[in-house]
Amino acid sequence: MLMVRDVPRTIRFYDKLGFTLTGQDDPREPKYAVLQRDGVELHFQWHDAKEWDYPNDRPTYRFLVRDVDGLHRLFRESGEVLDMKDVADTPWGTREFHLRDPDLNGLQFYRAL
Repeated sequence: MLMVRDVPRTIRFYDKLGFTLTGQDDPREPKYAVLQRDGVELHFQWHDAKEWDYPNDRPTYRFLVRDVDGLHRLFRESGEVLDMKDVADTPWGTREFHLRDPDLNGLQFYRAL
């Protein structure tokens, strides 16, 4: 489950990345939402502003994907992702890229070289 400040904003962000809203607690003022894409299901829950003060460490999740370059291109073309690294080959034998959502949750997409 990923912490978010604004569930509707999160739904809009992930929708632009090709995720589909599959559930939420309240359609008018959601505090909890579930989105899916390509068999991956992400859960998001609203958290109060006082919970965001330092040292609140944001998690990072890794996803194994088939087409790292194509997914990167799709996300770049969405115009939504401002905090995204380029695709790169790593010394540990993966091809990957990283991004952060509006609440600074980290997402990494990779495949073996």
